[in-house]
Amino acid sequence: MTSPSLSKEQLVLAGILLAAANFVVVLDMTIANVAVPHIAGGLAISGNEGTYVITSYAVAEAITVPLTGWLAGRFGTLRMFVIGIMLFGLCSALCGLANSLGFLVVARILQGFAGGPLMPLSQTLLMTVFPKEKQMTAMAIWSVTTLVAPVLGPIVGGYICDNWGWSWAFLINIPLTVICGLAVMTLLKPFETPTLKVKIDYVGLLLLVIFVGSLQLMLDEGQKLDWFGSTEIIILLITAVLGFISFLIWEITELNPIVDLSIFKNRSYSVSVFTISLTFGAFFGSIVLTPLWLQTNMGYTATTSGLVMAGNGMLAIIAAPIAAKMAGKIDARKLVSAGVLWLGIMTCYRSFGSSDMTYAQIAVPILIQGMAMPFFFIPLNALALSSVDVNKMASAAGLMNFIRTLSGAFSTSLVTTVWSNRATINRTELAGIITSRPVSLTGLDQLVESQSVMLATNQVFLAVSVVFIIAAMAVWLAPRPEQLSAPRLGH
Repeated sequence: MTSPSLSKEQLVLAGILLAAANFVVVLDMTIANVAVPHIAGGLAISGNEGTYVITSYAVAEAITVPLTGWLAGRFGTLRMFVIGIMLFGLCSALCGLANSLGFLVVARILQGFAGGPLMPLSQTLLMTVFPKEKQMTAMAIWSVTTLVAPVLGPIVGGYICDNWGWSWAFLINIPLTVICGLAVMTLLKPFETPTLKVKIDYVGLLLLVIFVGSLQLMLDEGQKLDWFGSTEIIILLITAVLGFISFLIWEITELNPIVDLSIFKNRSYSVSVFTISLTFGAFFGSIVLTPLWLQTNMGYTATTSGLVMAGNGMLAIIAAPIAAKMAGKIDARKLVSAGVLWLGIMTCYRSFGSSDMTYAQIAVPILIQGMAMPFFFIPLNALALSSVDVNKMASAAGLMNFIRTLSGAFSTSLVTTVWSNRATINRTELAGIITSRPVSLTGLDQLVESQSVMLATNQVFLAVSVVFIIAAMAVWLAPRPEQLSAPRLGH
């Protein structure tokens, strides 16, 4: 049977549509972060209650991402994508129309359920639709949206909330999702995958909800509740650990598991996912820490700190097509290792910052660092999926995105906690040194506070650079790309 194919123009359109859908979902993760204070004011709730808007979405999304493979097998990859993008738009409308916290949280949970599978499904469709020789180009488009959207989120969210109102941070999704859904359904109809009606693994689904929900809540609430000084966090940790062990045992022995863990038997896939989790965790930790430092210690506004971070994506967009071309000719492990190592070197350079740095001294290294992102993300995603059978592509993409997202959440909690703790320790040490000498007390408290935060920032950046270096070495555990079999495309 002849495999369906698209013309050059149709391929370009398909790539743009699928990347745009991915961009909307990834952007929505960070755009809401900026909207929380505006939401709290608009709904007359506290700032802490406002964070439920973020937590509810994160938990719902984390639960559905690893289910992507099962959903695609049960309902079809294309059909599931169209349903997901349309529901995401509908739930965005509900979020924008919400007039109470309860209504908004329910809408955000539904939005998370709909949005979770869209990232891996868009990736799966790109790898299926594009011929083998053009898959790197497709992955370049998808990777740029995944890397740039988290950086642009705070900027776009801040502008929308300041000028239009917080509701529009959600309502703006509606036309984009409708256009993407209808166009993709029409254009890619011949690429629909066959479906298989199998028994639903209710036990595995329940254990997944318990494990992922408890873990995500622990990571989201840990800093606020003083981590293991809180009984609630300890209970969530125990629940997550027991849930994970039970889930693992059940899914390995279940005939029709809700999550296909057998994919991890593939060494190339496992090593790639491990490398992605380390690299993305380190990268996400650094982009979370930088705005915090700039606003709390350097006197930057939210908008200005957002512009500084935007540099991360500028050169990434320019470098993406170059990385895609090189990935088809050079050992992917070399590109990944070089790209991640460059991120480590630049982050190490940033660990020698001072509180009197100029805007250019902060922004230029971030701009240069962004150039390396496509060189690890594009070939690494291709390396992970190139050895996976086409019938397991959705499961593989779902699990990879789940672990990547989870590593970002874990990194955010770890970095903010370590940063805060190191600032306290540094403050104590600096105060001890200064008070042991005869100095003027004028402005002393501000000086100690400023330098302790600056030292903590440098220390965290240095630790992040070490993680990058470890990830750069880890990718070499994968087999040579020549030994990998390309996925079968078509049906």
